Amino acid sequence: MSNIFSERIIDVPKSFIREILKVAVEPDIISFAGGLPNRDLFPVSALQEASNDVFDSAGKEVLQYSNTEGYLPLREYIAQRYETKKGIKVSPENILITNGSQQGLDLLAKVFLNQGDEIIIEEPGYLGAIQAFSIYSPSFRTVQLSDEGLNIQELTGVLNTYNPKLMYTVPNFQNPSGISYAKSNREAVASLIKDKDIYLIEDDPYGELRYIGEDIISFKKILPEQTILLGSFSKVVAPSFRIGWVVAPDFIMEKLIIAKQASDLHTNYISQRILDQYLSDNDLNEHISLIKDTYNRQRKAMLNSITKYFSDEIKCTKPEGGMFLWVTLPDDIPAMEFFDLAIQNKVAFVPGDPFYINKKNTSTLRLNYSCVDEKNIEMGIKRLADTFARVIK
Repeated sequence: MSNIFSERIIDVPKSFIREILKVAVEPDIISFAGGLPNRDLFPVSALQEASNDVFDSAGKEVLQYSNTEGYLPLREYIAQRYETKKGIKVSPENILITNGSQQGLDLLAKVFLNQGDEIIIEEPGYLGAIQAFSIYSPSFRTVQLSDEGLNIQELTGVLNTYNPKLMYTVPNFQNPSGISYAKSNREAVASLIKDKDIYLIEDDPYGELRYIGEDIISFKKILPEQTILLGSFSKVVAPSFRIGWVVAPDFIMEKLIIAKQASDLHTNYISQRILDQYLSDNDLNEHISLIKDTYNRQRKAMLNSITKYFSDEIKCTKPEGGMFLWVTLPDDIPAMEFFDLAIQNKVAFVPGDPFYINKKNTSTLRLNYSCVDEKNIEMGIKRLADTFARVIK
């Protein structure tokens, strides 16, 4: 039975966070481990009303198979929002509705990657992307992140040495670090890859969740012909709908549609229709404002608690939006050493290791603030500080 599984699946790791969440479900544990939206902010009543309207007006239709590309009015809504919010002109024909943006990653990998093909990824990088791409056995080329974005010198070296097909980025409130690429950094990145045979994937699940500062120009504006966009309604409406999308040029879209047809024919049609009805009947901007107000209070509470309880040796990012911040411990002390101690102290976090390619015992960790109220944030950070103090002298 040892040879029953395909080579592509044998070495792909489990989702480390999913394994951590199994440990962190005890009610007395304060968990900063997940990346979940706050369930108290889900628009339950409005979605229930939208659902009733859809079934009352088109019940038989929405229970049928649908087209692969996705419900056209929903794609038109996404296209219009790109234009009004970001000044980006996108045709609905260049939008594919996917089963979450995670499926978008899988489809792009299917379409582009052969075994050994090179892909540039941020370090630290989004572990969901690492897992999705790993199925197709690429060669990852990492480029370190700073507070300004990608290390331009490292990126230059990678581009001069290798021939990557894809470059994966989360430029707004990156997962896991929470940092956003500065405008100058985006322009420098675009200048380096312009006219090269490489496509930049701009994954933007958190872009609407900016709490302070100004929106920064999209790669799609700077480098329109070489940028593929990924988006999602999971962070601004509800994740269980699993509705995301890919924006790509015609010739790439043609291949994505074929891959999507082979994968699942089409994304859940009922969810698309209910979501579209909700968006037609409600002001999404108003709902996002509620989310932003809540998350911003929680972000401030975490940063203030870190200042209050953590030693000066412990550094953390100060994100202007999103759901995460990134902590670096002193003296290369592995964050993994703290995990079991933290669980014993009734607080959970994500050690940094799964966000790296082939690196172990890193001195970094990710904290999420979107699912914990201000009181428990302070209590949890104090517990973490007490845990750290037991090891850091």
